[in-house]
Amino acid sequence: MSNTNTSTSLIQESILSRIDEKIQMLNSKRPLPADAVEKLNREYCLYHTYHSNAIEGNTLTLSETKLVLEEGITISGKSLKEHLEATNNAKAFDLLEDVAKSNKELDHVVIQQIHEIVTAGILEEAGKYRTKNVRITGAIKTPPDWPKVIKLMDELINKIGQSNIHPIETAAFLHHRFVEIHPFIDGNGRVARLLTNLYFISKNFPPIVLKIENRRKYYRFLKLADNGNISPFVHFIAKALDESITMYLSIFGGIDELLPLKELGKDTTYSQEYLSLRARQGVLDAVKIGRVWHSSKRALREYKSKYGR
Repeated sequence: MSNTNTSTSLIQESILSRIDEKIQMLNSKRPLPADAVEKLNREYCLYHTYHSNAIEGNTLTLSETKLVLEEGITISGKSLKEHLEATNNAKAFDLLEDVAKSNKELDHVVIQQIHEIVTAGILEEAGKYRTKNVRITGAIKTPPDWPKVIKLMDELINKIGQSNIHPIETAAFLHHRFVEIHPFIDGNGRVARLLTNLYFISKNFPPIVLKIENRRKYYRFLKLADNGNISPFVHFIAKALDESITMYLSIFGGIDELLPLKELGKDTTYSQEYLSLRARQGVLDAVKIGRVWHSSKRALREYKSKYGR
């Protein structure tokens, strides 16, 4: 982790300038409308919980997760563990805002508290660093021997606290290094994704969602980072953040309202297929909601001025 001041060599310039521009726009609108933010935060809590658990093999669907969290309904045919994973992860997500607001530095207490909430009723060692060695199936590296965990976590906490590189790079480094150290017997992936969001929220960025559809990419980029190439993982985190900022800007409606590409393309010479292609290529600033690409009039205007035909 380099110490050059706000060095951003690991993030593509195009996506970085887009993020910086949109964050300035979002900050200029603060304080954000409380009711809209609360609604979006609830949605993000649901999306984060569903996707983070699904990455780890939880079989609750998005709508089932919503029922468990909002109605307290038990889904037949699903295990108690899967229900607990949903309610625990949502509780931990809710805690992030409070921790960030209190301006607490990231430390062992916060990390163990998050783990304790995530694994309550599931793991006997909830909230406790591991005291035995573990092997991860399919991993290139074996996690460090357990007596080294506290020292390595100390180093990670210090590095994050003193980091003066771009928050996206710092968040990606935190995420990767945390799962590499593997400080807990289980639940490390879930905690890493929550810590990434805690870091973003503490830096005035919105939280991100790493989606189940991108699970293979996610693990592939973590593996590359294990081999010393963290750049693809940094870019992966940057893209997730870019999407989140777009979602937060959309609460203001107007030219930032998110519309399906089919609707957005109606008054243009572009077909839905063409716009979808440009969205997949990352050239048109767009977000996939469910299976449908959405973008805004502002994004389309910017696309036209740059690539217009």
